[in-house]
Amino acid sequence: MTAAHETLIVEADDPTRIHLVDEAGAPALLVGLGASAQAQAAGQRFTGKPGQVLVLVAAGGVVRDVVAGKAPDLWRALAARLPAGDYAVVEAQLTTEAATAWALGGYRFDRYKGEHDHPRPRLVAPPGVDLAAALRIAHACALARDMVNTPANDMGPLQIEAIAREIAQAHRATLQVVTGEDLLEQNYPAIHAVGRAATLARAPRLIEMVWTGPDAGEAAPHVVLVGKGVVFDTGGLDIKPSSGMRNMKKDMGGAAHALALARMVMGDDLPVRLTVLLPVVENAISADAMRPGDVLASRRGLSIEVGNTDAEGRLILADALTRAGELAPDLTIDLATLTGAARVALGPELPPFYTDDDALAAEIEAAARAVSDPLWRMPLWAAYDSALDSDVADLKNDPDAWAQAGSITAALFLKRFAPTVGAWVHLDVFAWNPRKRPGWPVGGEAQAIRALFQLLRRRYPALPGPGVKGVT
Repeated sequence: MTAAHETLIVEADDPTRIHLVDEAGAPALLVGLGASAQAQAAGQRFTGKPGQVLVLVAAGGVVRDVVAGKAPDLWRALAARLPAGDYAVVEAQLTTEAATAWALGGYRFDRYKGEHDHPRPRLVAPPGVDLAAALRIAHACALARDMVNTPANDMGPLQIEAIAREIAQAHRATLQVVTGEDLLEQNYPAIHAVGRAATLARAPRLIEMVWTGPDAGEAAPHVVLVGKGVVFDTGGLDIKPSSGMRNMKKDMGGAAHALALARMVMGDDLPVRLTVLLPVVENAISADAMRPGDVLASRRGLSIEVGNTDAEGRLILADALTRAGELAPDLTIDLATLTGAARVALGPELPPFYTDDDALAAEIEAAARAVSDPLWRMPLWAAYDSALDSDVADLKNDPDAWAQAGSITAALFLKRFAPTVGAWVHLDVFAWNPRKRPGWPVGGEAQAIRALFQLLRRRYPALPGPGVKGVT
């Protein structure tokens, strides 16, 4: 990947100028740039429409100016569309949000490529831009994308634990890990059941990270992040077809997102107590794999009939959410690549979220709009809850077909285990770009966490004073 610090710089000698225009203002700007600029614009049919980009080449092939039509996603796209070089915006004030978008658009995942470190376009961040804040967000999002992009042979349970340990050490957090058979001893039976078929080197585990902000006391708000960490999902004995299994390296996207969001929170020194819970497993196939029809115990004490071994994510989240409830949090956020039904409902670019707290939902929607990180509220439709009823257990993990709404019924399953104190929100993210476009390469994507970070720093603003990191 290209580190965000390589795409944002403080100063440059003679950078290429970026001019932002709309259709009304484009003709006058082009006249001011000279006859050559007008001729090149005419040849490329550039009119200043939103998202249009005109790269003006001077004598000798040197790029001296770029003219771009103002658009909501412009800065992220520009970082991928422009040739290598240094750039600075003129005739407009560059914002921290634009600098962040540029850094996000400059992301590349090239770990397995034979050639690395190709030059990238770099943007000068002038005074007034909170460069540190932009970099913290971009670095965290790059972490999530790197983790999702990395194949399962290099991103197993042990690797996720190692990343969590590195983050904990960097921010003076504590980390505890319950692994393998100890999950049964410490009452995480559902996590154990899902992950027990994997090899010993890829044993299931529950990772718990605890951090307290420097300005947070014992009475500070307690935020719990829960992330689904299925490092690879074969579907278990209800095996997926090859087409459905192809991208299942990304099924740990919830854990990656939770770690990335935790890095943002800790990096900004928010005055909260933070706990991160990551149930990490491989849904493998072996003689010890859970079977359709098995009845599993759970930490909550509810029995779960396994109707489909490919609905495993909600099983491990059940134990992790129960653990979250034991901590009496003020706010619990769980993130999971949970259902294909969410994509059927809203597509790959618009993750749904679920909560019964109307005030929290309004805050999330406002935060998402503020940072252009889209989310859409979906209902916890109580009439579908009976679709989870089992004839032999307290509930089952595959809802009756009549309910149809797979993302909603998955959220209703989680609600049975979610904390009953404080607020709870569930996000069913895709964590993937299926189509290539400038600034959004095919592969892992960080979804919703910028919106959630905006929510958290609005709810729990960093206290002013020496050493407190600035935010936008």
